[in-house]
Amino acid sequence: MSNKEITTVSIPTQLAEKLKKRIEGTGFTSLSGYVVYILRQVISSVEMDERKKNEKEAFSEEDEKRVKERLRSLGYLD
Repeated sequence: MSNKEITTVSIPTQLAEKLKKRIEGTGFTSLSGYVVYILRQVISSVEMDERKKNEKEAFSEEDEKRVKERLRSLGYLD
């Protein structure tokens, strides 16, 4: 990775020290690598939550009512 592909982000020293302790004995060789890993995990989780939310909103309330009415008329719902 060249210097043009990265940026510098400042974090509080106390947080950096906690993170350094967490990577002891792991495969992470730098604090930066660990922070990048954490941020990727967080972003991935947020994106997955957004996709799930969008999937849930695939049907409007009106669509849901129509489907339920149709299922009721076919005898699938009471």
